[in-house]
Amino acid sequence: MPRYLLALSLCVLTVPALAGLWNDPYPTADAGANIFYSSFSERPKHLDPVRSYSADEYKFIAQIYEPPLQYHYLKRPYELTSLAATRVPEPILLDAQGRRLPATAPPEAVAESVYEIEIRKGIHYQPHPAFARGADGEFLYHQLKSEDLEGRYTLADFPEHGTREVLAEDYVYEIKRLAHPESHSPIAALMFDYIVGLRELADTLKSAKTSGDNVDLRSLPLAGVALVDAYTYRIRIKGKYPQFRYWLAMSFFAPIPWEATAFYGQEGMARRNFNLDWYPVGTGPFYLAENNPNRRMVLARNPYFRGEPYPGEGAAGDAAAGLLADAGRPMPFIDRAVYTLEKENIPYWNKFLQGYYDASGVVSDSFDQAIQFDSAGEAGLTESLAQKGIALSTAVETSIYYMGFNMRDPLVGADTEQGRALRQAIAIAVDWEEYISIFANGRGVSAQSPLPPGIFGYRDAKQGINSVVYDWVDGRPRRKPIEAARRLLARAGYPDGRDASTGKPLVLYFDTPASGPDHKARLDWLRKQFDKLGVQLVIRSTDYNRFREKMRKGTAQIYQWGWNADYPDPENFLFLLYGPNAKAVSDGENASNYDNAEFNALFEQMKNRDNGPQRQAMIDRMVDILRRDMPWCGGFYPVAYSLRHDWVHNSQANLMANNTLKYLRIDPDRRAGQRVAWNQPVLWPLGWFFGVLAVFLVPAVIGYRRRERATA
Repeated sequence: MPRYLLALSLCVLTVPALAGLWNDPYPTADAGANIFYSSFSERPKHLDPVRSYSADEYKFIAQIYEPPLQYHYLKRPYELTSLAATRVPEPILLDAQGRRLPATAPPEAVAESVYEIEIRKGIHYQPHPAFARGADGEFLYHQLKSEDLEGRYTLADFPEHGTREVLAEDYVYEIKRLAHPESHSPIAALMFDYIVGLRELADTLKSAKTSGDNVDLRSLPLAGVALVDAYTYRIRIKGKYPQFRYWLAMSFFAPIPWEATAFYGQEGMARRNFNLDWYPVGTGPFYLAENNPNRRMVLARNPYFRGEPYPGEGAAGDAAAGLLADAGRPMPFIDRAVYTLEKENIPYWNKFLQGYYDASGVVSDSFDQAIQFDSAGEAGLTESLAQKGIALSTAVETSIYYMGFNMRDPLVGADTEQGRALRQAIAIAVDWEEYISIFANGRGVSAQSPLPPGIFGYRDAKQGINSVVYDWVDGRPRRKPIEAARRLLARAGYPDGRDASTGKPLVLYFDTPASGPDHKARLDWLRKQFDKLGVQLVIRSTDYNRFREKMRKGTAQIYQWGWNADYPDPENFLFLLYGPNAKAVSDGENASNYDNAEFNALFEQMKNRDNGPQRQAMIDRMVDILRRDMPWCGGFYPVAYSLRHDWVHNSQANLMANNTLKYLRIDPDRRAGQRVAWNQPVLWPLGWFFGVLAVFLVPAVIGYRRRERATA
C-alpha cells in the first residue's frame, strides 16, 4: 500500500477514537444551565393519572399533576399536608340517620364520612393546544378531522397553546373517570367500595358503552361527589375510612380538564399517540416537554405554575444539615430535568462518577466502590467518593420482602401445633441477616413483624422483637440457635428432617419465577438454610405468568414476595394477611391465604380506627398471633441508599412522596467546574496520532513531489 494511502487509513481509524476524548453527552450550550440530570431504565407505560400506578411512571407524573394533598417533604414520621387544597380536610362523620358524630366515634357507629375539599385559587394548567381559542372565543382544535392531523407529530406542531384556571369540577371529573370502563383504573374496584355511587356510575357507563352511546362524563351525576362552589367539592365515603386522605395525595385524584379528553378523543388522535398516556396535562411545577422513551424524557418548568414556598420546618437535624436554607423561597428551583434511558448499570454509574448525572442509587455492581462499613457496622462512603464531595443518604423503606407459606397446603399450612412448630423451625433456620449481608450488601433490616419502621404500630427495640425467632442479647436481637429450630422440627414430627412414623425425608417445595445463573446463588443459599434441619428443598422455577397462576390457584407451597406501601398506615400492611383478601379465594393480596378468625376480627376493628392506644393494642395482639401462626417465614425491610453530588441541594430521602423534584436546587457553576476537572481529555493519543501521521505522510509527500519533478 502506498504510504499516503496508509496515512489516510490511519486518519479514518484514529479520528473517531479522538472524538471519544471529549465525552460530555450533553450540548455545550447547556454546560452552565439550571438543569437536573438523571436517568430512567424502564419505559413508562402510562402517564394518565387514572391508570398510572408504578414507580417508573410516578417519577414523571408526580411532577406534573397536583392532587389535593401531598406528604411533607421533611417531617418524620410521614405527615400529610396541603398541595392544591387549602388545608388537609377533616372528615365529618354521620350516623345512619345523618346526624353528626364526634371525630372519635368508633367505625361501627359511622354510616358515612364526608370530606369537603377547598382548592386554592389561581392554579393554572400548563400550556396546551386543548385550551387554545380563536378570536371568536371558540376552541381552535376541538373540531379536527384525520386529514387535519397531517404533519402533526407532537404537541409542538399545534402552533397555538392556552391555559385556564383549575376549578373544583376538574377534580370531580377525574373521580368520574375512575368509573369509566375504558380507563381500566387499578384502584377502581377499591373505590367502588367506598365512594358513594361510584359503582352505579360504572354500571351506567358500561351500559352506555354497550349501546354505543358517546357520553360526556360532565353530564352524568355521581351521588357521592358534589360541587359546593367553583373551588370546593364534597366526597361522601361509606363508613369510616381514615386512609382515604392518603389517596388524596396520589395522582388518581389530580384534576383533569374535560378539554383535554375532548381534544385527545378526536378521530385519528390515538393513532398518533395524542393521548393522556403520552402527553399529560397538569398544573404542577413541570410539564413533559419531550417524550422519547427510547432515548430521553425532559421535564420543563411550567410557565403558568403559581409557585410554592419551600417548607420552613422539618425534622430534628434538618436545619443543621442545610435543609432549611431555602425556607420560604418559591419553588421549583430548576428550569429543566433531563432523564436519559440507561438500561445497564455500569454506564449509568460511570456517568454519575464523571458528574453527568446529579444523583444515583447504589447498585450491587458498584457497592464496594461506593460504600464501606465501620467497626460498628455503620455504612459510609469510600474515601475516593468522599474526596469528590459526594454525599450518602440512607433510609429504611416502607416496604417488606418476605418468604411465605401457602396456608392452604396440608403440610406447611396445617392449622395444628405440629404445623406451627414446622413453620417456626423454618423461620429460625432461614438466616435473613446472612441473606442481607450476602445478597443485599447489608442494605436491609431483618423484619420482626409485617410493619416496617415509620408505620404506626411498629415496635422498636426489645418490645418489638419476634421472640419466637430471636432472643434479646446485649441490646439487640439475636437469632435463636439452630438447635432450637431442630427441637421445634422434632415436635412437628420430623426429627432430623425425617418423618417420625415412616422414616422418609421431609421434602418441601419452593415456587419461584427466578431462574438462570443470576439467581442460582440465591437459590443454592436457600437450599442450605433448609439443609441445616435435614430438610430437602426442591426449587420449582417457572416463568412469572405461570408463577402468578400458581399463586392465584393456591397450588404453590413456599414462595417469596414483597410489598411497597401505598400509604403509611398499618392497614396497608396487615391487610396482606387478612382472610377475606386471600389470593386463592378473592385474588386479593393475601398471598399466603392465611385465615385466622381472631386476626380477621381484630383487623376489621383496627383498620379504620384512629391512631391511639386502642389501635396500638389491637396491632400488638395481631402481631402476636402472626408470630405464633407464622404464615410468613421472616423477611427484611430494604434500606435505600442514595448518592448525590455536592452541587445538589435540598436532597432528602422521602419514601412516600413522589413529587420531590421541585425541592431540589442545583449549583450549575460548581457542576460545570467539577465536570471539567474530572473529565480532562487524555492528550497523549494526539501526540501519537500526529507522530504516526508524520512518519507515514511526510515521506509520502516528499516522494510524490520528486516524481512530479522527474516527470516535469
